[in-house]
Amino acid sequence: MQRKALKAATVLALSGTMVGGAAVTASSAPSDRGDRHADIRNVIYLVGDGMGRTHVTAGRERFYGAAGRLAMEKLPFTGAVATYAVEKDSAKPALVTDSASSATAWSSGVKTYNAALGVDAYEKRVATLMEQAKAAGFATGNVSTAEITDATPAGQFSHALLRGCQGPVYSDAACLPRKADGSYETAPADRTLVTPIAEQIARNGTADVVLGGGLARFEPDDQKALEAQGYQVLGSFGDAALPAQTAASQKAATRADLAAAKGRKVVGLFNRGNLTVEQAKAALPDGAPQKQEPTLAEMTGKAVSLLAKGNRTGFFLQVEGAQIDKRSHANDAAQTLGEIKAFDDAVAAAVDFAKKDGHTLVVVTADHECAGFNIIEKGSYTNAEAVAPPVNVDGGNTANNSSPSRAAGGAKDPARSTGPVNGAGSADAKNFAPATFRTPDDPAGVADGSADASLWLTYLSGNHTGADVPIFAYGPGGERFAASQDNTELYGKMYRSLFGKAPRH
Repeated sequence: MQRKALKAATVLALSGTMVGGAAVTASSAPSDRGDRHADIRNVIYLVGDGMGRTHVTAGRERFYGAAGRLAMEKLPFTGAVATYAVEKDSAKPALVTDSASSATAWSSGVKTYNAALGVDAYEKRVATLMEQAKAAGFATGNVSTAEITDATPAGQFSHALLRGCQGPVYSDAACLPRKADGSYETAPADRTLVTPIAEQIARNGTADVVLGGGLARFEPDDQKALEAQGYQVLGSFGDAALPAQTAASQKAATRADLAAAKGRKVVGLFNRGNLTVEQAKAALPDGAPQKQEPTLAEMTGKAVSLLAKGNRTGFFLQVEGAQIDKRSHANDAAQTLGEIKAFDDAVAAAVDFAKKDGHTLVVVTADHECAGFNIIEKGSYTNAEAVAPPVNVDGGNTANNSSPSRAAGGAKDPARSTGPVNGAGSADAKNFAPATFRTPDDPAGVADGSADASLWLTYLSGNHTGADVPIFAYGPGGERFAASQDNTELYGKMYRSLFGKAPRH
């Protein structure tokens, strides 16, 4: 079903009676900010998607050496964040979150089920911090290296029962959860919850500046809707005369388009899908279209300059380094490290503005850890490379048995290990060897992928883990984040920073 079938039912819910995509109530649109923190005007929230503590450590050692520090590690306030989700229709913890439930936790302050955006565990719509900031007169921005309809950015300016309901077409499989018997739930009365995310973004006006990927999710009528609201749309969403858009009919925005943008409301989509991984982009010839994509640091700097221009209230900006997660899923250590560096460069750009401004809070964290990224001892190997797993020293304990039972192990299996690698060979099912990288501490001549390189990296899985993630903060109010905290607490702390009081829900 084309999504146009939903528009007649949802247009009112996305515009006239709503502000920023959320019903304006006493709790969602604060009008009295008299007790707001006098030193805070702006909040910049940066998310390294999938970035666990080891990702940060590995990035530091790779690019700056053991004694060096990433820009985020130089921030004065540090802490940790628990990230668990809950099971649908309950408060029972689901110990490993996805990006959607995590984004809902920090954007709305509630736990929800994996795949849900802007709704609680019982499918009740909840207001987001970006919607509340917009309704209160703040300038707002959303930046990502993923499709802008993807879970992390979507969590601030859309509401969906399933994160896959991105557009341009609607389907039950993408937009409606399944019941226990396998059938699809009935579409809810609030039709926004089953409206493709791209359509919501183009009509609710929640973010003034939208920069990222995902052009293929949008259609020409979305561009028309944005321009009717006063947005400067970079590139083109396509040809309205065509039944469906293609790479030939749509024109991705470019770095040059971004540099020339001057409006207070700007939308720039620089790829039909996710933005190109920095390492892959660097290897392309100069004429490749991917070379025209801006870096995350460039998008962050431009978003800040656009949002800060002439706004007396302040601004709220979310920035996502999405490819840390996506390359960790692929167990591609080389590209993961490159994306950590690209994200950290964006952190540096945000902090540089904050230092000059003096009234900006910068918060840097992650939505979850991805893939059990780990630094192992040089010259060692992973359990996956062994003839058998390590001996279970408590094998008589039924709670500590594995099935099949563990045999004696610890010997490296040459048939399953080809030695240290650096990305290459990851598609070979027999290749479980660590990826190895030189660091600034290594002697000249030591190469990536060699046994002599000092940084040995491996992965536990190809999916998320339940590990806590780090958090770093700079600026007035930053001390609030120097704690061990739940991800839902981030919403309340950022709300207090913007509005000077605790949220009501």
